[in-house]
Amino acid sequence: MVNPKKLDEYLATIGIECHVQLKTETKLFSSVGNDAREAPPNTLISHICLGMPGALPVLNEKAIELATKAAFALGTEPQHFSKFDRKHYFYPDLPKGYQITQFDQPIIIGGHVDIVVDGLQKRINLTRAHLEEDAGKSTHPKGSDFSLVDLNRAGTPLLEIVSEPNMHSAAEAKAYAKELYLLMKFADVSYANLYYGNMRFDVNVSVSKDRFQLGIRSETKNLNSFRSVEKAVDYEISRQVETLEKGGSVVQETRGWDDAKQRTFSQRSKENAHDYRYFPDPDLPPVILNEEFINKVKKSMPILPGDWRQRLSQLGLVSSHVETLIEAQADMEEQGYLTLLEHVLDDKIYAKQLANWVVNIDIPYIRDGNKKVTIDRTVLYRSVYGLVVSEKISSTKAKELIQLLLGSKLLPTNIEEYAQSKGFIQVSDLDEIDKIITQVLGDNPKAAEDVRNGELKAIGFLVGQVMKLSQGKMNPQVVQQLIKKQLIS
Repeated sequence: MVNPKKLDEYLATIGIECHVQLKTETKLFSSVGNDAREAPPNTLISHICLGMPGALPVLNEKAIELATKAAFALGTEPQHFSKFDRKHYFYPDLPKGYQITQFDQPIIIGGHVDIVVDGLQKRINLTRAHLEEDAGKSTHPKGSDFSLVDLNRAGTPLLEIVSEPNMHSAAEAKAYAKELYLLMKFADVSYANLYYGNMRFDVNVSVSKDRFQLGIRSETKNLNSFRSVEKAVDYEISRQVETLEKGGSVVQETRGWDDAKQRTFSQRSKENAHDYRYFPDPDLPPVILNEEFINKVKKSMPILPGDWRQRLSQLGLVSSHVETLIEAQADMEEQGYLTLLEHVLDDKIYAKQLANWVVNIDIPYIRDGNKKVTIDRTVLYRSVYGLVVSEKISSTKAKELIQLLLGSKLLPTNIEEYAQSKGFIQVSDLDEIDKIITQVLGDNPKAAEDVRNGELKAIGFLVGQVMKLSQGKMNPQVVQQLIKKQLIS
C-alpha cells in the first residue's frame, strides 16, 4: 500500500452518478409490470422492451410526476421542456442496440444535496438528473463458459442523478450517497432498496497534486451499499496515488468492485459521449410541463429529512438520536416512527421522552429481528408515560414494560393493572419504604455515618441498596428524601 504521507500530497476529487429506480407500476415506455424482484427471468417483457420492428414507446406519466418530486427533493424545480434521445451501444442486455435517455435537455438541471461530515455541513452541487430506461441484466454462472441475459429489468424507469465533482474524501462520498437515499425515500420517488438495486452508485475518482488541475478519472460502477461506496473510493485513491508514485499513468476506464477482496478491478476503457452517437428519439415527443402540473406536485411533497431534522432538534434531542429516527423511518417505513412523533410535537416534554423510547427500545427491538409490532404504539407509549409522570413506575421499569408489550398481539385493556400484576408499579406505602430503608441503614453503618457527616456521595450507594432490596419497585427520589430525613434531620 502507498505511504499515508504520500496520500496527503494529492487532492482526491469525487463525483457520483446515481441510478434511482422510480416506483411506478409499469415500465417507462410500456405497460409491462415494473416489479421484477421475484419474477422468473424474461417474464416481464414486451415487444417494446425488445425493440421489435414497429414497436412504439408510450411515455409513463407517473414517471414524470416522480421525477418532478425528485427535483423538489433535490432543491430545484423540473425543466418546463425536456426531450428523449437515443444512446447507441451494443451489449447482450440491450436488444434494441440503443437506450432511450435524455442527453442535452434533461428534466432536471442543477440542485444540491447537503451533507454533514465530522460535524461540518457541506453542499454537494448537482449537474443534472435525467430520465432513462434501464437495460437488462447479464449473469455469469460460476464455473460456466457462458452468460445468461434476463430482460425483466429492460425498460424500467430510472432517474440518473449526476453530482458535480465536489467531494474530496471517502467519508464525503458515503455521506452523499446516504443523504441521497434518504431524500429519494422520503420524497416517495423510489423504494430505494439497495439490496434489489433500486439505487446504484457509479463513483468517479481522480487524484492530482495540482489543486487546480483534475487528474485522470476512473469510474467504479454499480455499487449498491454506502459502505462499498466508501471503500471503493478509499481503494481508488490509494491505487491511483501508488500508480503515479511508481511513475505510471492512470487510465480512464470503467472498473468493477469486488466486495470479497475489497478492491476494484478493470472492466473496459471508458467511452466518450461521441461514441454513443446520440440523436433525438423520433418516436417520442418532447416533455412539456406547465405551471399547473408543477405546482400540483409541489403541494403534494411530503416532509423531507432536512425539515425533520429541524423539527426533532427543537425537542432537544442529540443529533445521533435525530439521525437514528430518520434512518429508521427510511429503513423501516411500515413502523411509522416519525408519524408517531408528528402528532405529539406540540407537547415537547412527552415528544422528547417518546423519541428516546423509540430510539433506545423500539428501534433496537425491530433491528434485533423481532416480528413486526402490531399493537397500537400511540396507546402504549401514552399509557406508560402517564405511569412515569405520576411516579407509579420508574424509568427502568417503564423500559421493561415497553419491551414486554411490544411483542404482544394485543394490548391489555388496562395497562396500569397489567403493570401492577407484573410487579412494575412502584411501592407507594411510606411505612413499607421506611422499613426497607431502616434495614439498609442497619446493614451499611459506615455509609450511613458518612451521610450523617455530610458526605452525600454515599447516599447514592444507599439508594441503590434500597432499590436492589425492593427489586426496583420504589421511587429513587422518594427513597433519597426519606434517607436524608432519617440521617440528617
